[in-house]
Amino acid sequence: MLNKRGAGVLMHISTIPSDYGIGVFDENCRYFVDKLQSMNFGYWQVLPFNPVDKANSPYCSASAFAGNILFIDPKALYEDGLCTKEDYEENIYHGSPYTADYEFASEKRLKLLRKAFLNINAETAQKIKDFDKENTWLSDFSLFMALKDKYNDAPWWEWDEKYAHFSSADASRGEFEEECAFWKFTQYLFYKQWNAVKTYANSKGIAIIGDMPIYVAMDSCDVWANVSQFMIDKETLKPKKVAGCPPDYFSEDGQLWGNPLYNWDYMEKDGFKWWLSRISQSLKTYDCVRIDHFRAFASYWEIPADSDTAKNGAWAKGPGMKLFDKVKEAFGELPIIAEDLGTFGEDVIKLLSDTGFPGMKVVQFGFDPDADSLHLPHNTVINSVNYCGTHDNNTLLGWLWEASEKERAFALEYIGFTGQNWGDGGYKSESCRKIIESVWKSSSNTAIIAFQDMCGFGSDARMNIPGVPEKNWRYRTTKETIDNVDFDYFRKLNSVFRRTYPVFEK
Repeated sequence: MLNKRGAGVLMHISTIPSDYGIGVFDENCRYFVDKLQSMNFGYWQVLPFNPVDKANSPYCSASAFAGNILFIDPKALYEDGLCTKEDYEENIYHGSPYTADYEFASEKRLKLLRKAFLNINAETAQKIKDFDKENTWLSDFSLFMALKDKYNDAPWWEWDEKYAHFSSADASRGEFEEECAFWKFTQYLFYKQWNAVKTYANSKGIAIIGDMPIYVAMDSCDVWANVSQFMIDKETLKPKKVAGCPPDYFSEDGQLWGNPLYNWDYMEKDGFKWWLSRISQSLKTYDCVRIDHFRAFASYWEIPADSDTAKNGAWAKGPGMKLFDKVKEAFGELPIIAEDLGTFGEDVIKLLSDTGFPGMKVVQFGFDPDADSLHLPHNTVINSVNYCGTHDNNTLLGWLWEASEKERAFALEYIGFTGQNWGDGGYKSESCRKIIESVWKSSSNTAIIAFQDMCGFGSDARMNIPGVPEKNWRYRTTKETIDNVDFDYFRKLNSVFRRTYPVFEK
């Protein structure tokens, strides 16, 4: 995988059509896989599967290991005898099919899962026990969620001192046994249903590209149960410095993410066990893994915890190959994509070279009329993954409309667009197709297109606007929209530019 020419589509589970206000692991996933196969795509890329935060972002989660319970298919619970038909039908959504309603899905799914938990039989109970033994992270996560429930979702550092400190909370685990069992049940269901979807995709020759956020949320099980692994004051339980990135293409002030930073010295001393466990979990969940903000392994932007802007940060040295030597020692050569975008440096270039991982190119970043950008298709290297756009980018059509006249003129000249109506959207948008074809022609082994760009949609269909906390991650699609994709065009595109299918055999 990733070492021969292939192509894929970026479509998160939340975007998949469903009856439940958000995409779930049901027949619609398998339907999408069938469509990918019919166009000779070899990859399906998704965003992180972790539980989302209050802004619905999968990049700031309560756990780096757990799955988002909103993706659990309600109908499957009925079919498994865990709930009544009336129970699962309460999860059916009657609002817009084009917007993910996280609030509705969260309320209904949790209520349904609690009912289903009361109906498990001895056989299922044993399967959950086996799942628990195979996933060492699950015990701490279930206790964390039980305590979250006890304290009405307050952050862990505001809990009573007995529970805010993991060691004493762990000693009191028995009093939360029933609630812990419920959260173990939800994760068993999540991975059971996802593994069925992944097995189906693999059987069709489709590899799954997952996504791993480099940082975890401060209010997460990962930090609470592993304070020593992070730059946290053990007395005050507050971060000393936090994560973000300096001013860049997306934001003049940079981005103040607020995630706690890793205590790399401590992690090195214990052999990077937490990272090895995290990567192991990702390799079980996906076939390939994109590590977000990979450049922070070389050097990262650290910001004083009391700062109100990312401008006040400074660069600090990351673990570099010390970490990846351990990773390769444990797992061998891995199908990892390094998200190396943003502020660059020689240390990032060297780390990418030393790991051998493919980096990323994004064609939208290449259309600087005053530069010969490495993101322009003629400059890309074979060992790279070339994107028409990521979840953080505008759509291709949206970019054309919002670019400066100079940028747009250069882009249109570069792609060889000679028509008059560059702003026309839709499934057969000529300007968007010319950009797509420039990516597919590139030397990059792998080319990825977001589903919205297959449809020629405008900026109202974009997934996320970095630095803007509201109204993101909500884009959804319908079965009719999927059916309207020009399958013949993409099948021919993959054939002409030798983006071989399948990219792997299992």
